[in-house]
Amino acid sequence: MNTSVVFKEFLDNLVISNKTEISGRYNNITKALNKQFYNNESETANSYQIGSYGRKTAVKGVSDLDMIFILPADVYTKYNNYQTNGQSALLQEVRSAIKRTYSNTEIRGDGQVVVVSFTNYVVEVCPVFLQSDGTYKYPDSNDGGSWRKTNPLPEIQEFHDYNQTTNLNLKRLAKMTRAWKNKCGVKIGGLLIDTLCYEFLEDNESHHTDTYSSYDILLRDFFKYLKDYDRERVYWYAPGSNQRVYKKNSNFIIKASKAYNNVIDAIDKKDNDTVYSIWKKVFGYPFPYPKAIKESAINYTANEEFIEDLFPVDIINRLRIECEVKQNGFRTDLLRKIGILKVNKKLKFYIEDTDVQKPYSIKWKVKNEGEIAKARNNFRGQILNDDGREIRNESSNFAGPHFVECYIIKNNVCVARDRIDVPISNT
Repeated sequence: MNTSVVFKEFLDNLVISNKTEISGRYNNITKALNKQFYNNESETANSYQIGSYGRKTAVKGVSDLDMIFILPADVYTKYNNYQTNGQSALLQEVRSAIKRTYSNTEIRGDGQVVVVSFTNYVVEVCPVFLQSDGTYKYPDSNDGGSWRKTNPLPEIQEFHDYNQTTNLNLKRLAKMTRAWKNKCGVKIGGLLIDTLCYEFLEDNESHHTDTYSSYDILLRDFFKYLKDYDRERVYWYAPGSNQRVYKKNSNFIIKASKAYNNVIDAIDKKDNDTVYSIWKKVFGYPFPYPKAIKESAINYTANEEFIEDLFPVDIINRLRIECEVKQNGFRTDLLRKIGILKVNKKLKFYIEDTDVQKPYSIKWKVKNEGEIAKARNNFRGQILNDDGREIRNESSNFAGPHFVECYIIKNNVCVARDRIDVPISNT
């Protein structure tokens, strides 16, 4: 494998494909708010793109976009003088102004922002007031209403500056980490990803001069850095703003340990054609896989389907699936506890835990692999609809490595996924 060529292609595959559409919608929202609050129709004034899109660390499939819009001081005076929850009333005025442009789009006030829900992503609009210290005050309509402070622009500047210091490696590492998140179902916020990448490079200056040709070593060291983190740590400080960034029940440390082992394996098999399939265990769909090598692999089937071809994938929630194993005459047990199955078992896959709020839809994927699956021409691998019960019944018919994946789709985006391996033995 030519590491330099492959990782350059990998990062090219992560480029956001609908930037023109996103920019147009940012501009339209800005224009609507300028017309409402400043009596002009500028598409850029008083508005800033923030979040991962503003920091330029977002990747293809991003579903959560953020912006702040700076309001005149007299608007703050007006709503601050309300007897009860002027913050909620402010959000409703912002909502109404945007609604005049997007009359057929779902738009709602949601605590601290106005959420504009487009087909495959949302734009969260936060109205703010510039303060004398350069920070911004914004409304929080929860618990009767209050004002809070935010400071996103120094974050954007600091990430830009440090990206230059690190030979562009900061933002590239952050984007590759998002690919890992989306493949492996890692619940972790975008600002925490960027903060962890920043701190890693701060602590490992030898990686500042890395190029594509050494990204395998960069990723090895980064995943080791993540897997060895203190599991009791609750928050970090974001570069630039110094605001606290909370872990929020993230599973990144556990997931990083598995990724680290896969990267070690990939480095060891660097000159073997199987290296591509190993890297895809870490980064999934966007990682390159030369056509000739892919089609010669034992587990290849042209009929396999991928969730990325059906929906944008932006993992923001937690999902864990389990499998109940049954056989007449034996007690019921769980697959993750058993490890390796024997044939003729009845399998019930189900959602053990998720924090996705309903409504949502569920998809499943069942993939058979190995010599017997190939001989029987029975690889499967299609994306399957759930029947509404949130379970998938299968059976262990023949030996070999198999796996089942589950996807939760909300607002036309895959927001959570999990995989469970199903190794079956004849003995």
